[in-house]
Amino acid sequence: MMRSGNPALMGNAFTSVRADSAANAMTIQGTVNRSFILLALVVFGASLVWKNPASMAPYIWPALIGGFILALVTIFKKEWAPITSPIYSFVQGLFLGCISAMFEKMYPGIVAQAVGLTLGTLFCMLFAYKTRLIKVTENFKLGVFAATGGIALFYFVAIILGFFGVQVPLIHQSGWMGIGFSLFVVGVAALNLVIDFDYIEKGAEAGAPKYMEWYGAFSIMVTLIWLYLEMLRLLAKIRR
Repeated sequence: MMRSGNPALMGNAFTSVRADSAANAMTIQGTVNRSFILLALVVFGASLVWKNPASMAPYIWPALIGGFILALVTIFKKEWAPITSPIYSFVQGLFLGCISAMFEKMYPGIVAQAVGLTLGTLFCMLFAYKTRLIKVTENFKLGVFAATGGIALFYFVAIILGFFGVQVPLIHQSGWMGIGFSLFVVGVAALNLVIDFDYIEKGAEAGAPKYMEWYGAFSIMVTLIWLYLEMLRLLAKIRR
């Protein structure tokens, strides 16, 4: 089976395990409900630091690293998802609240625009998937996976170079090249949503256990948070 670009959905995340009964099986509606719960936790976490981001500034890196560790735990211990995914969402909310407040201070109104574009992209990708305007073929999955892996590697190298005082122009510059790069990354993140929908639907069809609803919701949050951050970066470049 081809892998998803989203690390939470790599391999046969949903189809490798099955529920012992239909009552304990994963459903699409159940995954949607849990996605709303996780989204509410992200918003709640962000709201706690939105008014006073300076007080949380020293904790940005701990929140980011903590979220990364929680994500890894959730990926490798999927049965823990009902516990780890809500904690992950809340911690990421704290991180997003700090980052969003900083962007809002520099570019008033940018957060509302980024939120609107992120949610709009989510519903557009869901519509494209349900109407089969975008068909999730094996070649499609391969292309998105390769692009996502390339972006992750590029960002990793940029972080390493940053420790030595070297700034990668494409990530930070606001010229046409920088804006074009951000548009490309936003596009890849959006396409990951389509693959997320496909894997969740296949998991429900395969009768995955109930806890995989939380895991499916977690995978959606991973992509949505990435998409929102890239929207912020893109809009900031355009504002400049």
